[in-house]
Formats: sequence, C-alpha cells, structure tokens
Amino acid sequence: MSVIGSEITTMQNQTAYNQTNNKDTDKTSDTSDPNMFLTLMLQQLQNQDPTQPTDNTEWLAQLAQYSSLEQMTQVNSNLQDCMTYMAAMYSDMATNAEITQTLSMIGKDVTLSIPDPENEEETIEITGTVTEASFEDGSGKIKVNGEYYSIANIISIREPGESDNTTADTTVEAEKSKV
Repeated sequence: MSVIGSEITTMQNQTAYNQTNNKDTDKTSDTSDPNMFLTLMLQQLQNQDPTQPTDNTEWLAQLAQYSSLEQMTQVNSNLQDCMTYMAAMYSDMATNAEITQTLSMIGKDVTLSIPDPENEEETIEITGTVTEASFEDGSGKIKVNGEYYSIANIISIREPGESDNTTADTTVEAEKSKV
C-alpha cells in the first residue's frame, strides 16, 4: 500500500509541476479541474498491488475531501456572483440617490459658489430658485436664474421665502417687538 501511496504522491507532484510550468491559460490546465481527482483515483486503482488492495477507509476519506473541495468551489463561485450583484446594486443606489437629491431641489432657493470667470482664484456667489433639474455626464445639474450649474457648487439650500441670514431676521423681529 505504501508503494501505491508514493506513486499517487509522485503523480500529484508531477501534475502540479506540469500545471505550474504550463503557460497555456486553457481551462483544462486549471488546478481545480474536478476530473483530476477522478483521473488520479483511476490511476490508483489500476496501479494497486493485488496482494494488498487499498483500504476502503482511504477511499472514503479521499471521496470526502473531494466532496468538500467541490462544495467550497461552489460556495466561492456563489460568493463571487453575490459580490458582483452587490456592486451593481450599490452603483444603482448611488445613482438613484443623486437623482433624488437633484430632483428634490426644484423650487428651493439655493446659493451657489462658482469660479469667477474673470479671476479664477476668486469665487462668486449666485442666489436663486431652482427651476429645473437635469442629468448630464452622470452628474446632476440645476437651473438657477436661467443658467445650469452642477449640484457640487451648492453651498446652501433653503425653502422659498426663507432668508439665508437667520441672525439678521432674528434681529429685525426683536426690533419689531420693541415697538
């Protein structure tokens, strides 16, 4: 039996060596080829010593290992499919969140900070009501005072009629209450 075991080990080592050195990316050279186990098992049966046949417990142990390997391969494949699905779902959710966020700004008063066309080191603030929303190049755009701006330029959002300077409103209200 030890002769058979050493022959199997030699065959496994030679197979692994050949597959490592094989530059071919063909599927048949994949080390996880399920037929490799069956081929090795048939070789073991053909080359066993008739006076000392292989023990059944060895066969059962090898079959259990093969079954475990097959199940782990299937689990790995399913996990990869799941990760691909989740990545696509996350991408869709991010896109939908940006669309929802952009659409929710219609009718709101916003303040935008954009680069000054005359001096690129300076910025100018534009205040107005969002009248339209669109999506170009995968990015949300809003229309304020007849011009389109990226939602990345927004520095504040208010309900229509609210002031962007709440401390000034509080001071005016306090003055009115004194009179």
